Amino acid sequence: MAQTAADAENPDYDAHAIEFLELLWGKGHLSPGGTDEVDRIVSGIDFTGLRVLDIGCGSGGNVLHLARTRPLASIVGFDVEAPVVAVASRRAEKDGLAERVSFVRADPGPLPFAEEAFDLVFSKDSLLHVPDKDALAAELFRILAPGGQVAVGDWMIGHDGPMSADMAAYVAAEDLGFAMGSPERYRSAMEKAGFREVKVVSRNRWYLERAQNELADLKDRRYQEFCAACGKDYIDYQINTWTLMVRVLETGEHCPSHLFARKP
Repeated sequence: MAQTAADAENPDYDAHAIEFLELLWGKGHLSPGGTDEVDRIVSGIDFTGLRVLDIGCGSGGNVLHLARTRPLASIVGFDVEAPVVAVASRRAEKDGLAERVSFVRADPGPLPFAEEAFDLVFSKDSLLHVPDKDALAAELFRILAPGGQVAVGDWMIGHDGPMSADMAAYVAAEDLGFAMGSPERYRSAMEKAGFREVKVVSRNRWYLERAQNELADLKDRRYQEFCAACGKDYIDYQINTWTLMVRVLETGEHCPSHLFARKP
Protein backbone atom coordinates (compact mmCIF):
# COMPACT_ATOMS: atom_id res chain seq x y z
CA MET A 1 0.00 0.00 0.00
CA ALA A 2 2.87 2.26 -0.79
CA GLN A 3 1.47 4.56 -3.44
CA THR A 4 -1.15 7.19 -4.02
CA ALA A 5 -3.66 7.26 -6.85
CA ALA A 6 -1.66 10.05 -8.48
CA ASP A 7 1.48 7.97 -8.93
CA ALA A 8 -0.09 4.59 -9.69
CA GLU A 9 1.73 4.53 -13.02
CA ASN A 10 5.09 4.67 -11.21
CA PRO A 11 4.89 1.89 -8.61
CA ASP A 12 7.43 1.62 -5.82
CA TYR A 13 7.50 -2.15 -6.20
CA ASP A 14 8.28 -2.59 -9.88
CA ALA A 15 9.88 -5.70 -11.39
CA HIS A 16 13.35 -4.51 -10.36
CA ALA A 17 12.39 -3.96 -6.72
CA ILE A 18 10.50 -7.28 -6.60
CA GLU A 19 13.59 -9.10 -7.90
CA PHE A 20 15.84 -7.49 -5.28
CA LEU A 21 13.54 -8.02 -2.29
CA GLU A 22 12.72 -11.61 -3.21
CA LEU A 23 16.43 -12.35 -3.63
CA LEU A 24 16.95 -10.96 -0.12
CA TRP A 25 13.85 -12.29 1.65
CA GLY A 26 12.68 -15.25 -0.45
CA LYS A 27 10.31 -15.82 -3.36
CA GLY A 28 6.95 -14.14 -2.79
CA HIS A 29 8.16 -12.06 0.16
CA LEU A 30 8.59 -8.29 0.03
CA SER A 31 9.15 -8.01 3.79
CA PRO A 32 11.49 -9.86 6.14
CA GLY A 33 11.02 -13.13 7.96
CA GLY A 34 9.38 -15.23 5.27
CA THR A 35 6.90 -17.91 6.23
CA ASP A 36 8.40 -18.33 9.70
CA GLU A 37 7.37 -14.80 10.66
CA VAL A 38 3.95 -15.23 9.05
CA ASP A 39 3.42 -18.38 11.10
CA ARG A 40 4.46 -16.56 14.26
CA ILE A 41 1.96 -13.76 13.64
CA VAL A 42 -0.97 -16.15 13.15
CA SER A 43 0.05 -18.79 15.69
CA GLY A 44 -2.88 -19.84 17.83
CA ILE A 45 -5.53 -18.83 15.28
CA ASP A 46 -7.91 -21.56 14.15
CA PHE A 47 -8.30 -20.97 10.41
CA THR A 48 -11.05 -23.54 9.86
CA GLY A 49 -13.58 -22.03 7.48
CA LEU A 50 -12.24 -18.48 7.81
CA ARG A 51 -12.58 -15.80 5.15
CA VAL A 52 -9.18 -14.08 5.20
CA LEU A 53 -7.91 -10.79 3.80
CA ASP A 54 -4.22 -9.94 3.39
CA ILE A 55 -3.78 -6.17 3.10
CA GLY A 56 -0.67 -5.16 1.16
CA CYS A 57 -0.22 -8.66 -0.20
CA GLY A 58 2.74 -7.79 -2.42
CA SER A 59 3.78 -10.59 -4.74
CA GLY A 60 1.60 -13.12 -2.95
CA GLY A 61 3.97 -15.21 -0.87
CA ASN A 62 2.04 -14.84 2.38
CA VAL A 63 -1.34 -15.44 0.76
CA LEU A 64 -0.17 -18.59 -1.01
CA HIS A 65 1.55 -19.90 2.12
CA LEU A 66 -1.60 -19.48 4.22
CA ALA A 67 -3.74 -21.07 1.51
CA ARG A 68 -1.43 -24.09 1.35
CA THR A 69 -1.05 -24.62 5.09
CA ARG A 70 -4.35 -23.55 6.71
CA PRO A 71 -7.91 -24.93 6.39
CA LEU A 72 -9.30 -21.51 5.47
CA ALA A 73 -12.40 -21.08 3.30
CA SER A 74 -10.94 -18.34 1.12
CA ILE A 75 -8.22 -15.72 1.12
CA VAL A 76 -8.06 -12.42 -0.77
CA GLY A 77 -4.83 -10.54 -1.32
CA PHE A 78 -5.22 -6.78 -1.70
CA ASP A 79 -2.62 -4.29 -2.89
CA VAL A 80 -2.57 -0.86 -4.54
CA GLU A 81 0.28 -1.73 -6.91
CA ALA A 82 -0.51 -3.47 -10.19
CA PRO A 83 2.87 -5.18 -10.81
CA VAL A 84 2.84 -7.16 -7.57
CA VAL A 85 -0.81 -8.16 -7.97
CA ALA A 86 -0.08 -9.43 -11.49
CA VAL A 87 2.82 -11.54 -10.21
CA ALA A 88 0.73 -12.90 -7.33
CA SER A 89 -2.19 -13.82 -9.59
CA ARG A 90 0.07 -15.74 -11.96
CA ARG A 91 1.58 -17.66 -9.06
CA ALA A 92 -1.85 -18.62 -7.68
CA GLU A 93 -2.88 -19.98 -11.07
CA LYS A 94 0.39 -21.85 -11.50
CA ASP A 95 0.07 -23.42 -8.04
CA GLY A 96 -3.53 -24.51 -8.61
CA LEU A 97 -4.87 -22.35 -5.79
CA ALA A 98 -7.17 -20.05 -7.76
CA GLU A 99 -10.35 -21.62 -6.33
CA ARG A 100 -9.60 -20.38 -2.82
CA VAL A 101 -7.22 -17.52 -3.60
CA SER A 102 -7.89 -14.22 -5.37
CA PHE A 103 -6.11 -10.89 -5.67
CA VAL A 104 -7.57 -7.40 -5.89
CA ARG A 105 -5.91 -4.14 -6.89
CA ALA A 106 -7.51 -0.83 -6.00
CA ASP A 107 -6.43 2.73 -5.33
CA PRO A 108 -5.69 3.88 -1.77
CA GLY A 109 -8.71 4.87 0.29
CA PRO A 110 -11.67 2.94 1.70
CA LEU A 111 -11.16 -0.78 1.24
CA PRO A 112 -13.16 -2.17 -1.72
CA PHE A 113 -14.97 -4.79 0.34
CA ALA A 114 -18.43 -5.13 1.89
CA GLU A 115 -19.20 -4.87 5.58
CA GLU A 116 -18.46 -8.02 7.58
CA ALA A 117 -16.86 -9.66 4.51
CA PHE A 118 -13.97 -11.28 6.44
CA ASP A 119 -13.22 -13.19 9.62
CA LEU A 120 -9.50 -12.41 9.77
CA VAL A 121 -7.43 -9.49 8.53
CA PHE A 122 -3.74 -10.24 8.13
CA SER A 123 -1.04 -7.84 6.97
CA LYS A 124 2.75 -7.89 6.90
CA ASP A 125 4.67 -4.62 6.92
CA SER A 126 2.16 -2.72 4.78
CA LEU A 127 -0.03 -0.64 7.09
CA LEU A 128 2.90 1.73 7.71
CA HIS A 129 2.08 3.22 4.31
CA VAL A 130 -1.36 4.41 5.51
CA PRO A 131 -1.11 7.87 7.15
CA ASP A 132 -4.55 7.99 8.80
CA LYS A 133 -4.48 5.24 11.42
CA ASP A 134 -7.95 6.12 12.73
CA ALA A 135 -9.52 5.73 9.29
CA LEU A 136 -7.58 2.50 8.76
CA ALA A 137 -8.79 1.01 12.04
CA ALA A 138 -12.38 2.01 11.24
CA GLU A 139 -12.13 0.26 7.87
CA LEU A 140 -10.76 -2.90 9.48
CA PHE A 141 -13.64 -2.86 11.94
CA ARG A 142 -16.18 -2.36 9.13
CA ILE A 143 -15.04 -5.27 6.98
CA LEU A 144 -14.69 -7.77 9.83
CA ALA A 145 -17.58 -9.92 10.98
CA PRO A 146 -18.40 -9.96 14.71
CA GLY A 147 -15.72 -11.93 16.50
CA GLY A 148 -13.30 -11.27 13.65
CA GLN A 149 -9.61 -10.86 14.34
CA VAL A 150 -6.72 -8.65 13.26
CA ALA A 151 -3.25 -10.23 13.17
CA VAL A 152 -0.66 -7.87 11.72
CA GLY A 153 3.07 -7.37 11.55
CA ASP A 154 4.03 -3.78 10.88
CA TRP A 155 6.96 -1.40 10.98
CA MET A 156 6.35 1.16 13.72
CA ILE A 157 8.23 4.08 15.20
CA GLY A 158 9.06 3.72 18.88
CA HIS A 159 7.56 7.04 19.97
CA ASP A 160 5.11 9.80 19.12
CA GLY A 161 6.49 13.14 18.04
CA PRO A 162 9.17 14.23 15.57
CA MET A 163 11.63 11.71 14.15
CA SER A 164 15.29 11.92 15.03
CA ALA A 165 17.73 13.01 12.34
CA ASP A 166 18.84 9.38 11.94
CA MET A 167 15.27 8.16 11.49
CA ALA A 168 14.49 10.93 9.01
CA ALA A 169 17.57 9.98 6.98
CA TYR A 170 16.53 6.33 6.93
CA VAL A 171 12.93 7.09 5.88
CA ALA A 172 14.17 9.41 3.15
CA ALA A 173 16.51 6.71 1.85
CA GLU A 174 13.69 4.16 1.70
CA ASP A 175 11.55 6.62 -0.32
CA LEU A 176 8.50 4.34 -0.01
CA GLY A 177 5.87 6.62 1.49
CA PHE A 178 6.40 5.52 5.09
CA ALA A 179 3.86 6.88 7.59
CA MET A 180 4.87 4.95 10.68
CA GLY A 181 2.80 5.16 13.85
CA SER A 182 3.89 4.30 17.36
CA PRO A 183 2.58 1.23 19.18
CA GLU A 184 0.43 3.52 21.31
CA ARG A 185 -0.89 5.27 18.20
CA TYR A 186 -2.02 1.95 16.78
CA ARG A 187 -3.52 0.88 20.11
CA SER A 188 -5.46 4.13 20.42
CA ALA A 189 -6.81 3.92 16.85
CA MET A 190 -7.92 0.31 17.25
CA GLU A 191 -9.66 0.93 20.56
CA LYS A 192 -11.33 4.07 19.21
CA ALA A 193 -12.70 2.02 16.30
CA GLY A 194 -14.27 -0.44 18.75
CA PHE A 195 -11.75 -3.27 18.86
CA ARG A 196 -11.08 -5.21 22.05
CA GLU A 197 -8.15 -7.32 23.27
CA VAL A 198 -5.72 -4.97 21.52
CA LYS A 199 -2.11 -6.07 21.98
CA VAL A 200 1.19 -4.86 20.50
CA VAL A 201 4.31 -7.03 20.72
CA SER A 202 7.75 -5.60 19.83
CA ARG A 203 9.89 -7.50 17.31
CA ASN A 204 12.72 -4.95 17.34
CA ARG A 205 15.41 -7.25 18.71
CA TRP A 206 14.51 -10.00 16.24
CA TYR A 207 14.72 -7.75 13.22
CA LEU A 208 17.84 -5.96 14.42
CA GLU A 209 19.71 -9.27 14.30
CA ARG A 210 18.24 -10.17 10.92
CA ALA A 211 18.95 -6.73 9.45
CA GLN A 212 22.57 -6.93 10.58
CA ASN A 213 22.86 -10.26 8.77
CA GLU A 214 21.11 -8.85 5.69
CA LEU A 215 23.57 -5.96 5.63
CA ALA A 216 26.48 -8.42 5.83
CA ASP A 217 24.99 -10.32 2.87
CA LEU A 218 24.64 -7.12 0.86
CA LYS A 219 28.10 -5.76 1.69
CA ASP A 220 30.13 -8.93 1.69
CA ARG A 221 28.83 -12.50 1.56
CA ARG A 222 26.46 -12.08 -1.39
CA TYR A 223 27.55 -8.73 -2.82
CA GLN A 224 28.58 -10.10 -6.22
CA GLU A 225 25.38 -12.14 -6.47
CA PHE A 226 23.20 -9.11 -5.74
CA CYS A 227 25.20 -6.89 -8.14
CA ALA A 228 24.87 -9.45 -10.93
CA ALA A 229 21.10 -9.58 -10.45
CA CYS A 230 20.29 -5.94 -9.73
CA GLY A 231 23.27 -3.79 -10.72
CA LYS A 232 26.12 -2.36 -8.65
CA ASP A 233 24.68 1.15 -8.25
CA TYR A 234 21.34 -0.22 -7.06
CA ILE A 235 22.96 -2.51 -4.49
CA ASP A 236 25.34 0.18 -3.24
CA TYR A 237 22.29 2.38 -2.62
CA GLN A 238 20.59 -0.45 -0.71
CA ILE A 239 23.70 -0.95 1.41
CA ASN A 240 23.48 2.69 2.46
CA THR A 241 19.77 2.28 3.24
CA TRP A 242 20.38 -0.86 5.32
CA THR A 243 23.21 0.88 7.19
CA LEU A 244 20.84 3.69 8.15
CA MET A 245 18.13 1.18 9.10
CA VAL A 246 20.40 -0.82 11.40
CA ARG A 247 21.31 2.41 13.19
CA VAL A 248 17.68 3.21 14.10
CA LEU A 249 16.93 -0.42 14.93
CA GLU A 250 19.81 -0.28 17.42
CA THR A 251 18.28 2.76 19.16
CA GLY A 252 14.78 1.23 19.12
CA GLU A 253 13.30 4.13 17.18
CA HIS A 254 12.51 1.74 14.34
CA CYS A 255 10.25 -0.73 16.12
CA PRO A 256 8.80 -3.59 14.04
CA SER A 257 5.89 -5.04 16.01
CA HIS A 258 2.95 -7.41 15.90
CA LEU A 259 -0.56 -6.02 16.39
CA PHE A 260 -3.54 -8.10 17.48
CA ALA A 261 -7.18 -7.17 18.10
CA ARG A 262 -10.67 -8.62 18.03
CA LYS A 263 -14.01 -7.18 16.98
CA PRO A 264 -16.69 -7.82 19.62
